[in-house]
Amino acid sequence: MVDMSINPATADTLIAAIAQDPVKLGVSDLHISYGGAPALSIVGLTVKEHEIFGIIGPANAGKTSFLKALNRMDTFNPNMRVKGEILFNGLNVRNLKNIYALRSRIGVVFPLPVGLPLTIYENVALSPRLRGINRTGDLDVIVERCLTRAALWDEVKDRLGSLGSLLSGGQQQRLTIARALSQEPDLLMLDEFSIAVDPVTTMRIEHVLKELKQDMTIILVTNLVQQARRLADRTAFFLAGECVEIGETEDLFSGDVKDQRTRDYVEGKFG
Repeated sequence: MVDMSINPATADTLIAAIAQDPVKLGVSDLHISYGGAPALSIVGLTVKEHEIFGIIGPANAGKTSFLKALNRMDTFNPNMRVKGEILFNGLNVRNLKNIYALRSRIGVVFPLPVGLPLTIYENVALSPRLRGINRTGDLDVIVERCLTRAALWDEVKDRLGSLGSLLSGGQQQRLTIARALSQEPDLLMLDEFSIAVDPVTTMRIEHVLKELKQDMTIILVTNLVQQARRLADRTAFFLAGECVEIGETEDLFSGDVKDQRTRDYVEGKFG
């Protein structure tokens, strides 16, 4: 009989290694197309627990398509085809039957705020209500916490009964972030969140994101390369449907790159 036991010292080493760099998301042999036209190909990519993973690249590089594949949003587009393996918390999202349960664990913030025709309070309380939380006191705590984490509470706490659609563009974007946080996601994906936001508000949200990574993993898609440099622990460069390079963010921006196209992009020679 073969002894399958592991030496305690070896086990401790393995556990320490796994704990040091646990993988939240793993992608392999991913291919995305629209109507048969290739949009993105990724051989392999991992996103670690509690990191901000940046994705940079020009328009039509495949960045948004990547996010859609992670959250199974391709189900809304009959022309979009996704092949390959996407492991989220060790489960292949392409095989999951309950898509809504998946989306409850992955929050998404789009480039332009998508406000619901509800009050500020109900925009944030909707997801908890759907999870069965209905006590006013419990909802009050969740709404205040999420609005505070989205750097919006002080500006709206006296008008929670007003329509969210009446807020300014920057406030609506922060309300969208608060709504995503109310899902208590494991993974938060932001797609060009600062397009409709002024520079001051952008910096406030960036500060919030740095704090949020203590509680969740964040994927940040941005056309602003300096934003990726400020926020991301590691960064992937997408170009023309290809994941060209992935590396420690500061390495990419200091010139320690494997592909000249990466250097040219971060130096602003095209984009």
